[in-house]
Amino acid sequence: MTDYAYSTASELTAAMESGEMSAVELATAAIDRIERLDGDINAICVADFDRALAAAGEADAARARGETGPVLGVPITIKDSIDIAGLPTTWGFPPFKDNTAAADAVVVARLAAAGAVILGKTNVALALGDFQSYNPVYGTTNNPWDLGRTPGGSSGGSAAALAAGFGALSMGSDIGGSLRVPAHFSGVYAHKPSIGLLPLRGHTFPGTRPLPELGGDLGVVGPLARGAADLGMMVRLLADADEEGLGLAYRTAVRSARHDDLGAFRVLVLDAHPLVPVSSEVRAAIGDLATRLEASGVTVRRQSPRLPDLAEGARSYMRLLQASIAAGFPPEVYAAALTAAAALDPADTSLSAERARGLVLSHRDWAAADTVRAVQRAQWAEFFTDVDIVIAPVSSIPAIPHDHSEPISARTVAIDGVAHSYFDQLAWAGIATAPGLPATAVPVTRSARGLPIGVQLIGPLFEDHTPIRFAELIEREFGGFTPPPIDALA
Repeated sequence: MTDYAYSTASELTAAMESGEMSAVELATAAIDRIERLDGDINAICVADFDRALAAAGEADAARARGETGPVLGVPITIKDSIDIAGLPTTWGFPPFKDNTAAADAVVVARLAAAGAVILGKTNVALALGDFQSYNPVYGTTNNPWDLGRTPGGSSGGSAAALAAGFGALSMGSDIGGSLRVPAHFSGVYAHKPSIGLLPLRGHTFPGTRPLPELGGDLGVVGPLARGAADLGMMVRLLADADEEGLGLAYRTAVRSARHDDLGAFRVLVLDAHPLVPVSSEVRAAIGDLATRLEASGVTVRRQSPRLPDLAEGARSYMRLLQASIAAGFPPEVYAAALTAAAALDPADTSLSAERARGLVLSHRDWAAADTVRAVQRAQWAEFFTDVDIVIAPVSSIPAIPHDHSEPISARTVAIDGVAHSYFDQLAWAGIATAPGLPATAVPVTRSARGLPIGVQLIGPLFEDHTPIRFAELIEREFGGFTPPPIDALA
């Protein structure tokens, strides 16, 4: 029997439509693989195998009736923080280990209605607030490329599951790179949608009411896959307004990609940031990709007078991000944050300082940061009149070794042998997150240690299919996902 462990969703659909495999056979094979290999990886934190097999049987019956669809019978996983009726949603907090969701998140309901076979939920960072995925409820998720390293966070379980062949698709979320960093660390694809494009209801902190979202402030939910085309399919399937919110009056119409030919694209290569250094390996990977793109006829630029101020954007983003997080702080934690912020040197404009200030922003200061965001969003719109894609790092470095040291704010990462602040890596996420731009993470090469290196393709607001199409063309021209050497683990 053909091994479909690393197939894309479109390949699995073709196999089922041709009669080569059934949905039940695919689900059974995926479950067997999880049971054989996930003990070392710990990507699947909540298995839902009985319901998955029942859903697979229903998908086979639907196909026998002549029904079709891009995820009909396709095995997938869902991030812990996204509600699935009857399963726990914990965000990694022990008090919520038995917090059972009463209803599916909107995106889960749409996937289930389309016939997807949901294998279970994937592990996350505690409170979704780390570049690593570990928590007191479900433990640590390991990178299939190197078990001593993290697959990223906070959607690390989803990325690790895909890299290990545990289903063909996953759903995650992103506010600080939580889709893109795991994709980069684990060698898979992910798409951070434009702000508000996919409905957020059901991506809800435990114990709070899952209200319909009107677009959110920074956070999004989005897909992960092993092929770029599957990202586009997922956006088409899921991108419509929430029926309990804007969906009462609005429908979503996403523009087609700007170009269908690789050589027609105009890209800006961004391999440096004024506040964060980039490792020589990641710079070399981006440089090599740029060279190959130029040889394929792509218009490649390395600077633009229209590029918004990256330092200003990063500082504003850090304040907005931390203010969003601090809104849920209990009084004693907020009081400690106030004390720390008061001790800051007013002349310190580092990202670490902005992060601390963001935890205690007044509404006036939040509005000032929001104004910077609005101005930069307009600048990005002007920038994208003569550029289609920005190619940038997802992170300055490949996957890092596990580091659970506390306090988390004191952690560092080594960039070419020099220690730098751990959370300064948020600057790369903020380029797209603050203005709400779409960004597609794609694998492009591997490091000297054999670790995946990816880039993010940032596109114009609400033109999500432009970076996704560019990712498809890169994959077709240069290759994409490659399996990690994990089958030897069994």
